[in-house]
Amino acid sequence: MTEICCELASESSTSTPCEKNSRTARRRRMEIRRFKFVSSVASPVTERAQKRQKLGVYKPSLSRECENAVENSALEEEKPLSVVENGRSKTKEVLIPSQSSNFSMSTVCTSPSAPVVPEVCGEYPKFGVASVCGRRREMEDAVAIHPSFCRRDLETSTELHYYGVYDGHGCSHVATKCRERLHELVKEELESKEGSSTEWKTAMEQSFRRMDKEAIGWNDSVLGAKCKCELQSPDCDAVGSTAVVAIVTPEKIVVANCGDSRAVLCRNGKPVPLSSDHKPDRPDELNRIEAAGGRVIYWDGPRVLGVLAMSRAIGDNYLKPYVSCDPEVTITDRTAEDECLILASDGLWDVVSNEMACGVASMCLRGKSQAPPCSPAEVSGFENSDKVCSEASTLLTKLALARHSADNVSVVVVDLRRRDT
Repeated sequence: MTEICCELASESSTSTPCEKNSRTARRRRMEIRRFKFVSSVASPVTERAQKRQKLGVYKPSLSRECENAVENSALEEEKPLSVVENGRSKTKEVLIPSQSSNFSMSTVCTSPSAPVVPEVCGEYPKFGVASVCGRRREMEDAVAIHPSFCRRDLETSTELHYYGVYDGHGCSHVATKCRERLHELVKEELESKEGSSTEWKTAMEQSFRRMDKEAIGWNDSVLGAKCKCELQSPDCDAVGSTAVVAIVTPEKIVVANCGDSRAVLCRNGKPVPLSSDHKPDRPDELNRIEAAGGRVIYWDGPRVLGVLAMSRAIGDNYLKPYVSCDPEVTITDRTAEDECLILASDGLWDVVSNEMACGVASMCLRGKSQAPPCSPAEVSGFENSDKVCSEASTLLTKLALARHSADNVSVVVVDLRRRDT
């Protein structure tokens, strides 16, 4: 026993004479073991802290408020390390450094569908999308969402956000083509124009005309597509699509409409129409069609030449020049009373009024707490859509189906409420 005590004493930092008492030696041995155990666990804690410093991003908490996320990450800066020794639990205070305190409030903005990234979130409007086939056999609607798709002035950080709803008829490929290309054409035109109201109108009109030419040219050049018209003449000439496009800037809402889809602004609980449906029996449209040599025939409603139930559309080459692709453009100044913007195909508007749609969307937005908007890195399949706006758009589609809408129903709801500063 004396030899064991001497060996243990030699391993310690201070040299003491050998203990003759076995009880004292046993106590000394326990102290040395306890010292070795604590020193062995110190290095893994340091390595863990270093790894967390390199990551700099913690597992996101799905809190609704950015302040809660900051508080949660602040509480994680100091955590007690629990060490188990011979079946007994002991607590060691170990300081784990964190980089989350260096991030600004906008950096830790989280949404349930997107991970936290160490980038500063911009003022991206939240949105929700719902699109259902309804009672139709085939789905011919298409929806395009492109947050921050363009910067009007490269020297500033002002970003433009694109939202579009396309209601195809005859087949779905023209609406699909609009979804893939129209925002790119709008971007090209805007980057080459100034910021005046006249240039906004010219840019949108030119974009729609280019889209119309591309759709007709694409129909003529591509064969054997897997759709009901098979892109074979004359069937492909009878395919077209409406288009309602909204570009949201920090100061304005620019809407370009071609067809009977619609854009409605909900301002202080009341609807403000931002577009007018292009129906063949609208007085100015009727005069334009007759001046071009066409006729409006009432066959299950007013139709151009008794065929198309709208007077403007992209495509429909066989009905030109009676059916025009030129959009009507409206520019509306944003105010603090703006709540949301609703874009939808006629599957909604045929059975739901502007007032009712605005009331449903306002009810959904006001019933939930407002969380600060975050910037989605890339919107693919709308997985970055906002939960509250998605609930509003889904409720509107269900309302349309409950009211026996016979068409495809596509709804986009954009939250326009400004963040409190």
